[in-house]
This record gives sequence, structure tokens and C-alpha cells, in this order.
Amino acid sequence: MNFNTGFFCAFCLGVLGTCQLAAQEGPAGTEAEYEKQYQERIKKDKLDGVYIPKNLDDALLQLDKLTTPESRAKFKAIPEDSVVYIMHNRLGQWIILNWGFYSGSRLSHYLKSAGVTHPDDMADFLILAYSRKLNGKPVNIKELATGFRQKRKKKFEESKKQGKVIKEEKRKKNE
Repeated sequence: MNFNTGFFCAFCLGVLGTCQLAAQEGPAGTEAEYEKQYQERIKKDKLDGVYIPKNLDDALLQLDKLTTPESRAKFKAIPEDSVVYIMHNRLGQWIILNWGFYSGSRLSHYLKSAGVTHPDDMADFLILAYSRKLNGKPVNIKELATGFRQKRKKKFEESKKQGKVIKEEKRKKNE
């Protein structure tokens, strides 16, 4: 099914228009500093003025609030096997940036605890879950998380196979 690019721009602008882009904090200088910032961020219900959902149900509710009925109907019409591919660079990026997936947030922490650890996978997980919700399909957190973990592991294994050995050394054991 071919979807109008204008719809996706309008859909994302509808979402973007309701919230500001999250301001980027300076990077932590040390591992301890990062951990301290992370622990503070995962307890906050707002980051940079943007409400951060606390769990999957809250995230799906927020997506409903941020979109119009027309946008939801068009989103619902996207086939499940295409929705992540179509929406990742639009809605997915908005979710990653505004809901603090790289720096940590209470939602990213929740998703990590469910087994979804990469920010791109977190956004795709929410997009797929939202599609399922709109289409009246069950949203099984464990099943979805397992699927994303397996996909990430497979991608890693494939990238290792395609890797190039820069230098190889053989060492003799000292007896």
C-alpha cells in the first residue's frame, strides 16, 4: 500500500506542534556523572518541559492525546509489517528526542527493564504497540520485547560477520 508522504509530515507536525523539542544537556564528563544524571532523569515526569510517560499504557495514551482522530485513522491503515519502517524517521525520532531515550527517562528506563535497550528499538516498539492498539490487536509486552531483542542480536551477529580484520597476531604461550 502506498501512503502519501504529506500525511506523514502532517501527522508528525501535529505531534511536534504540541510539544517543544527537548533541549540537549551537556554530556557527562565521567561515568559517575553520567550515572548521577541518569538516576535523576528516570525519576522525573517532565524533561525540558515535555511530559514523559511512565509505562507502555501511559505512552499509548499520550500518543492518542498528541494526535488527531484523522491522523490516528491514517496511522491505523498502515499495515503492521510496514508501520515501523514508515514511521521511524518521523514519529520515532520525535519519540526518541522528546521522551529522552538517549540520556535516559522514566519511559526509557521502563522499556530497558522490559528488555528493549536500544533507543531506536524503543521507538519502534512504541510505534508497533500503538499500531496494534489502534487496530484492536493485543499488545503483549514480553512478546514484543523478545522480538526486538532477537532482531538486535541478529543485526549484531551480521555486522560481526561483515567486519574486517585490521590486524591479526599470534602469540606464543610462555611455559
